[in-house]
Amino acid sequence: MTQATLQNAPDLRKGFPRSPNELVGEYILLGRILDKCRATLAGTNGEYNFNCPLDQRFFTFTSIDADAFKEQVAQGKSDQDMLAWVKQHSTERTPEELLSWAYEARWTGPADAETKAYFENLRRQIAPNRPYIQSWFQLLDAEEGRY
Repeated sequence: MTQATLQNAPDLRKGFPRSPNELVGEYILLGRILDKCRATLAGTNGEYNFNCPLDQRFFTFTSIDADAFKEQVAQGKSDQDMLAWVKQHSTERTPEELLSWAYEARWTGPADAETKAYFENLRRQIAPNRPYIQSWFQLLDAEEGRY
């Protein structure tokens, strides 16, 4: 791991990673994943975990190995360098496929009864006056003060 990686790592014990909605190039989630990866490498990730189920959606869609991604981040690559690396190493997608996947990811909520109950309990704690929150992205943004 380079010194630059440590210097550029956010301290997620004191703040939040980027919103899952924020774009890096044409990819949602990428900025958040980069923040969590850099913080994990620096030991400042707090309660945030790199390669969590949300991150895995991105890695599955792009066909990128999370460990290979982490190795690249550990070299101190910038967001733009990582975007180029992702484009080079991911499954080629049309602009329509990227937009469709972004839409699906942005609006995905819990799927089964147990997870729906968990989600609704969290939503009531985090945003009790916002019953319209229905996706994981919305819930994260509400919890992190962006909603």
